[in-house]
Amino acid sequence: MRSLITLILNIIWLVTAGWSLFLAYVIAGVLACIFIVTIPFGVASFRIAGFVLWPFGREVVDRHRPSAVGTIGNVIWFVVAGWWLALGHVLTAVAQAVTIIGIPLAWANLKLIPVTCFPFGKEVVSSDDARAAMFPTAHS
Repeated sequence: MRSLITLILNIIWLVTAGWSLFLAYVIAGVLACIFIVTIPFGVASFRIAGFVLWPFGREVVDRHRPSAVGTIGNVIWFVVAGWWLALGHVLTAVAQAVTIIGIPLAWANLKLIPVTCFPFGKEVVSSDDARAAMFPTAHS
């Protein structure tokens, strides 16, 4: 039942916001890949684009604490692209929250803002894997 709800939410998401947000991340990624030194920003943008296209059933987790280079990268990303993309999530969330069916979609939009602003040191995993990492079962 959970997978059916996840599928329905993802389809509604794709139609109402996913395609446009995905396109914004792809454009940011292509622009970042123009210069060799900014390719890591493009890779991060493409990674987020895949998550933004189909977010339900997946979560963002901290992979590790970003290194000094990753922290500097997060600051540069935030100044150049992160806050613009986050603003897109906020505006989309406000539009989605107008209807009752859109409230879960608006909440998903707001949950995307941390990875949008600071992508380095984050990883997209399935919700089941995220739960398993948080609550490992004890094997005796």
